[in-house]
Amino acid sequence: MNASTRILRALCALTILSSLGTLPVARASEDTTPLIDVVHNATARYVDINVALAEGWVTATPCVSGPDTGAMGVHLVLMSRLNAGVLNAKQPVALIYEPMTNGAMRLVGVEFIVLASIWAKDNPAGSVPALDGNLLNYVAAPNRYGLPDFYELHVWAWEQNPKGSYADWNTHVTCEHQRID
Repeated sequence: MNASTRILRALCALTILSSLGTLPVARASEDTTPLIDVVHNATARYVDINVALAEGWVTATPCVSGPDTGAMGVHLVLMSRLNAGVLNAKQPVALIYEPMTNGAMRLVGVEFIVLASIWAKDNPAGSVPALDGNLLNYVAAPNRYGLPDFYELHVWAWEQNPKGSYADWNTHVTCEHQRID
């Protein structure tokens, strides 16, 4: 894609997003990969969290902070995808939002999650799930999320992450503005 096409795309996106009242931070162009592009395009409608809620996404976690620095954010999960065990770049299991000072929620990334028991039932023993060549991370139970053993991969398609586009924790995301109800 040439520079003028990228600029035109960015201007179109800004025009659409500004009408929604919230502007996500654009990912850095040097971090763009085919997977990030697919995820970004597939989740664009969820910039407005109300669209996700209307489609049945449910809040699965409060804002999740990192062990030393950074955060993940608030996870909204589509339960039918969690229980399906299918890895599809256009169908993340979780949308990740950062709480903003004004109470709004800003889409920052997604998470692909596969329950280990579902993966083991449908795949050869010892195989690790991968999405576009990126191996998912194994998380054993018990864990802070209350899930059985699972595999996961974060994709920071809406917020640049200095730790890497697929790292768990993002130092550009904070839980500082989470409201406690």
